[in-house]
Amino acid sequence: MDLLDHYRGTLSARRLRVLVQHLPADSNLVRALHGEQADWRLADHLLATVVDQLAVANWLFVSANSGDGDRPEPPAPLPRPGIEESAATRASTPEEIAAFFGGL
Repeated sequence: MDLLDHYRGTLSARRLRVLVQHLPADSNLVRALHGEQADWRLADHLLATVVDQLAVANWLFVSANSGDGDRPEPPAPLPRPGIEESAATRASTPEEIAAFFGGL
């Protein structure tokens, strides 16, 4: 399809808009607009969440079975394009968990 047809009068503005809106996620325009976020689909984000949760579960297991001075640092979440690490993605420390449950 030739986009110059829009200026020649044989491609309507509505048809041009529909063509641009339905470009595939790996098109050059989508990559130019969204950067590497265009490469990440829902399944990729879900898999990254699974990896993060497994890392936290392993860290909690090791922390619970180690001495007070031998606790490893909490795992860092996998970096995701366009998402900054925040307190919501940070794992809680054992002290924060104990305080939440009333010092059990």
